Amino acid sequence: MEAVMGVAAGPIRVVVAKPGLDGHDRGAKVIARALRDAGMEVIYTGLHQTPEQIVDTAIQEDADAIGLSILSGAHNTLFTAVIELLKERDAADILVFGGGIIPEADIAPLKEKGVAGIFTPGATTASIVEWVRANVRQSAQA
Repeated sequence: MEAVMGVAAGPIRVVVAKPGLDGHDRGAKVIARALRDAGMEVIYTGLHQTPEQIVDTAIQEDADAIGLSILSGAHNTLFTAVIELLKERDAADILVFGGGIIPEADIAPLKEKGVAGIFTPGATTASIVEWVRANVRQSAQA
């Protein structure tokens, strides 16, 4: 991918993933479609992905970001696992964001661990698209 003044060229590439045992993927599919319709390249990994599979896909696909959809209550474990694997594989520049059923009390600790953005039920697709546009690749510009 060519770089223009230190910033990757081309559309933003996002891996949308459903980690863990949660079998409900309607929200993830809606977000994937909204990002795609906004001109981004989206790789949807499907259900029941392990953190390792998600990170492998993001690295192989040269993704700019990973969007995780977690409804199972395992958000603290799964977000942390993905972020740690990205660090271990020298891919910490891949931004991690996500949404789902995440209690308000867990949001600040997740952000401290490196989750860049968290969207709870009621977030609009437009707000998520705007957030991705405003935040993905910003670290490369700094």
